[in-house]
This record gives sequence, C-alpha cells and structure tokens, in this order.
Amino acid sequence: MRVFNETQRFDQWWIKLINIVLIGFLLFCIYNWYIANEPTGNVSALDTTAQIAIFLSIVPVLLLLYSINLKTRIDEIGVHYRFFPFQLKHKTVRWNELQNCHVRTYSPIKEFGGWGYRVSFGKKGKALNVKGNKGIQLEFKSSKRLLIGTQKEAAAKQVIQRYFKTGYE
Repeated sequence: MRVFNETQRFDQWWIKLINIVLIGFLLFCIYNWYIANEPTGNVSALDTTAQIAIFLSIVPVLLLLYSINLKTRIDEIGVHYRFFPFQLKHKTVRWNELQNCHVRTYSPIKEFGGWGYRVSFGKKGKALNVKGNKGIQLEFKSSKRLLIGTQKEAAAKQVIQRYFKTGYE
C-alpha cells in the first residue's frame, strides 16, 4: 500500500533572518536591562513594564513561527491534513467527496494573496500553503475548493493517481 506523507514548516531564509533579529533584539534588551545597568540598581516601574511588554510580544511571535506546520497524508481513505496551530485535529477528505483531485502549479500571491491559511473570495476557495507554488487541488462535489501546498509534487501525483482514479470518481 502506497501512502504520501509530508510535513512543511515556515523555514525560508527570510523567516530565519527575522527570528535571528528578534532573538538578537531580545538578548540586547536583556543585556542592557540586567547586565549593563546592574551596578546602578535603579529600575523604574516604567522600565519593568517595558521589559515585560517587549518580552511578551517577541516570545509568542517566535513560538508561533516555530510551531506552525502543515501535515498532509494521502492514502486509500482520502486526503488528511492539519495546519497546526490553526487546526488542532486532522481533517479528512474522503475520495468519494471529491469531483476532482490533482496536483497543479498556482500563483500564491495572485490567487490567494500569499501563504498561510488563506481564503479567496470567488471560485478559488481556500488554500493551506507554507511555501512554493505547487499544490494538491481538491475540488469537492459541493463545488467548494481546497488547495493544499506541497513540496513533493511527483510523490503526491503518484499516490493521487493510484487511489483517486480507481473507482472513487
């Protein structure tokens, strides 16, 4: 039995650069607040509030960026996906719910306005994508559409052809 599995993360170089800058800024603030100013011992309530505000704004952003992932599984049952942390449970689309299923090249910015959990107004439907311009296009019998981004185009095509074209149409 052939199964397609893929986990994608936001790990582009520019996101890593943003993370490095944020961590550097946080370390710079910690150094200034606790090491460079240690001999004076003068910390006002405003300084403490600013420290807490900066820490509470940077750390959650970093944790969110590192936790986001898109998991896709295609097997004999259908297409299973989860875009964590926005979807806590895997969702399953059974083959018999689909009118069409194929891998295609798309324009993330033109069609969906970028990457992430995207909703397009019109006929494009929803998109769950992390990077790149290849996706698994699901067209439901109810006329709804969902595009799930992939970096493994050939493997996804092979498994879709194996299961979708064998009596599930």
